[in-house]
Amino acid sequence: MPPVLIYTKPFCPYCSRAVQLLKKKDVAFTEIDDAAFDKAKKAEMIEKSNGRATFPQIFIGDTHVGGCDDLMRLEGSGALDKLLAA
Repeated sequence: MPPVLIYTKPFCPYCSRAVQLLKKKDVAFTEIDDAAFDKAKKAEMIEKSNGRATFPQIFIGDTHVGGCDDLMRLEGSGALDKLLAA
């Protein structure tokens, strides 16, 4: 399974929903919490996501998944499992 990285911020319902889905699927992931308040981490996230500054931002291996809605779309279509299995 490729490494999964998620940038989150506190009290973000979309972040919580994305994290819950990953936990439900027993996916090991690295969470960079408080990225909204750490200028270096937020800049890193924006650079890696080609300018997207909203939370969460999710990466599976070298693939930028996007935000929570993007993750949920992948799950709904069955593509998330394929991406995680790559």
